[in-house]
Amino acid sequence: MPNKGLDAGGYIEREGSPGLIPSAFRPVVATARDRVLDVFGARLHSAYLYGSIPRGTARVGRSDLDLLLALREEPTEADRTDARSLDEALDKEFPQIDGAGTLLVGREQVLSDLERHDLGWFVACLCTPLLGQDLAEYLPRYRPDSLLARETNGDLALFLPRWRERITEAGDSEQALRPLTRSMCRHLVRTGFTLVMPRWNGWTSDLTEMAEVFGTYYPERAAQLREAAVLGYEPRGEAAVLRSYVDDFGPWLAEEYARVHGIKKPRP
Repeated sequence: MPNKGLDAGGYIEREGSPGLIPSAFRPVVATARDRVLDVFGARLHSAYLYGSIPRGTARVGRSDLDLLLALREEPTEADRTDARSLDEALDKEFPQIDGAGTLLVGREQVLSDLERHDLGWFVACLCTPLLGQDLAEYLPRYRPDSLLARETNGDLALFLPRWRERITEAGDSEQALRPLTRSMCRHLVRTGFTLVMPRWNGWTSDLTEMAEVFGTYYPERAAQLREAAVLGYEPRGEAAVLRSYVDDFGPWLAEEYARVHGIKKPRP
């Protein structure tokens, strides 16, 4: 990636496009687009794809379908119920996806000052427009700077207690540990990467590349993040590995992140 994900002006280029969607996933995306309109109708302001499918790196039977819906008003519990039903139906109908997940947000939340360098950046840089007016038109361009690092991942310390509880609750259940491993490891790799992102001066969503970039700045911790990158793609249900992340690597990373970039602004 010679340009490190940046345009000629040094701004993060938007990931993904409809043209990159692998052919096996196009029927899934087409059906999802129609269903979103059917289910949410006038409540919907805009809809987006994100993740491996619009980036063109999705694997049949292994990758999930990630949707973000920006509603005209703040999402209600009824909206969330509709989204869960939509996800379940898509997952059942299309074997080429390993689950579907729909993130609901309100239009005003995306455009708020508080979310400008977190959710706003996510929509503007990591989401591919699917339906409606693109909210990126109302958002700034983003550089891979310390402000972006702080506001995207400067809250790792808040996740560690929750992860410890979930590890305990999962026990030795492979079924419970695998999705937890995937989500935890991806979060840790992305946080490790954004810790060094301003020094590297670029952006990538590839977990393996993220871990390698991190390792050039923190070689003593490189092996741990490389292992997390592998588990982010191919999760195994090993509670001992997860405990090492919440008891050793995670606390170190949260402390180092706060030292380098500061703490993310608290959310209500």
